[in-house]
Amino acid sequence: MVSIRANTILPATRTDIELQTADGLTLVGEIAVPVDRPPVATMVCLHQLPTHGGMMDGHLYRKAAWRLPALAGLAVLRFNTRGTWSLRGTSEGSFDGDPTGDGMAERFDVAAALEYVDFHELPAPWLVGWSFGTDLALLYGCDPAVVGAILISPPLRFAGDADLLRWADSGKPVTALVPEFDDYLRPAEAVRRFAAIPQAEVVPVAKARHLMVGHAERVLDEIVQRIAPGVGPLPTEWDGPYEMGDARAYADRTVAAFADIPVLGQSTEDRS
Repeated sequence: MVSIRANTILPATRTDIELQTADGLTLVGEIAVPVDRPPVATMVCLHQLPTHGGMMDGHLYRKAAWRLPALAGLAVLRFNTRGTWSLRGTSEGSFDGDPTGDGMAERFDVAAALEYVDFHELPAPWLVGWSFGTDLALLYGCDPAVVGAILISPPLRFAGDADLLRWADSGKPVTALVPEFDDYLRPAEAVRRFAAIPQAEVVPVAKARHLMVGHAERVLDEIVQRIAPGVGPLPTEWDGPYEMGDARAYADRTVAAFADIPVLGQSTEDRS
């Protein structure tokens, strides 16, 4: 019996994949599924802002892919949006991030991930967005096939009232995990903003900041409680084969936030 540490990799079948977008790009990613059983649900990960270090290997998503197939029976789909780099490779294209006009080109990336899930008959897809990825989920993820959305550190930077109302009308479950000391949206304001979605649940994460460093176990527990009810809380020890991962390649790529980009309605003093 060993303690599950930050870089513990538990057994799973992990396959490098490529997603094809409707506008002709190839995106790189990975699907991790349980070794010994069919997955009970699918976690589709939408990562943080790629211009500030966001990628499929953000620490929460690495830990999800390394642990949750074995501990919770989940399939974990991670991918790099257009123009984004990680050790898996660089997705074709370039970052758009402009919601004006026809919307961000990343809408094609979200659609490509959901098409992969559908084609491979992966069960019960949930969108799990983190920071910028929460805006992608709210803007482009309210698809009939999607069960619900879990939003980690949602800034609500791009998603507007119309997008929230679309989710409200869908009736799909929405959970926002909001850090107590978030740089962009803190719990009290999140409760006010997400009131537009009656079924939305705002979960404050005490003492946490935007990147949830030091709070991965809490975040993964909250995710599993919703995607695979009855499975958690996740164990902290493992009796079986395992490996240890090496995250040193990402030691200087942990910002993954908006840095000095102002957020509408929030003063500089609030952005601690």
